[in-house]
Amino acid sequence: MARTLLSALLAVILFATASVLIYFVYPDVSALRKDHPEKSAFMEYRERQWSREGRNKKISHHWVPLKRISPYLIKAVIIAEDDKFWGHEGFDFDAMEQAFQKDLREKKFKAGGSTISQQLAKNLYLSPSKSPVRKIREAILTWRMEKALTKRRIVELYLNYAEWGDGIFGIEAAARHYYGRSASGLGPEEAARLATVLPNPIRYSPRGTSKYVRYRSGRIYRIMVARGIVIPEFEEVMTTPDEPGPDAVGGDQAAEATTAGIEQPPEQDPADQPADAESAERYGKQAPAGGQEQEPGTQAGESPPPAAFPGGDEQQ
Repeated sequence: MARTLLSALLAVILFATASVLIYFVYPDVSALRKDHPEKSAFMEYRERQWSREGRNKKISHHWVPLKRISPYLIKAVIIAEDDKFWGHEGFDFDAMEQAFQKDLREKKFKAGGSTISQQLAKNLYLSPSKSPVRKIREAILTWRMEKALTKRRIVELYLNYAEWGDGIFGIEAAARHYYGRSASGLGPEEAARLATVLPNPIRYSPRGTSKYVRYRSGRIYRIMVARGIVIPEFEEVMTTPDEPGPDAVGGDQAAEATTAGIEQPPEQDPADQPADAESAERYGKQAPAGGQEQEPGTQAGESPPPAAFPGGDEQQ
């Protein structure tokens, strides 16, 4: 009897080991350099879930190249999900350690702290399971994708396969569903809201009124302002309708535009310059270069966010 149990245990261990090691060679992630799957593993998982629940739903997914995605959206997602994306090799060990410490405190196993590369590996090839075996497979695939693909290609794939709602996959489908426009036309506030819901797009909506969405999207937006990604005054000017000119009211034809009469603005007194990121945001200016960025725009006494970021909270 003992020998039988030992043999069964050994067989299970060998099977589990083989099921992990095969991910060192399969699937062929190098094919992702030019091709993209029609469906991801996560899409297929949702279809099986709907089938079990008796729901007649279809996946909404439209592939779009990175050059046709709003730069605001790209930068908002990286800020929210993986602020060290361009510098790491697939893993943010500091974020992983923080997530692990949080799991220990809460006595839960959520395995957060995932990078964009890790989330892409999970979305394309794995399942939402939080088991240690799945995390090992994810790590192997992440390492292989970082070796085979450029960062630009990784973020392009991620934005096209991320889940943004019940059956809504990819930023093009999300932009059309929530805002009635293409991904290229998303503004900074829309981008911040879409980035906010990535950790749990089934529970939260970018157009929702939950405190979590309002607070977290506001923080993302303020970081974008502080980094010079968004210039609020420019956005306001560019979206303000043109005022009627002389032709519109029957006046004379407008003269040729010149620079005559435009005075050079006086130099600003150095004493008026904001000294930190908080003052910079308050006065609509960018924080001095080299200073540490500490939650731009956060006022004294403001409560901490519902979920820590950046650091890539894992999609549920």
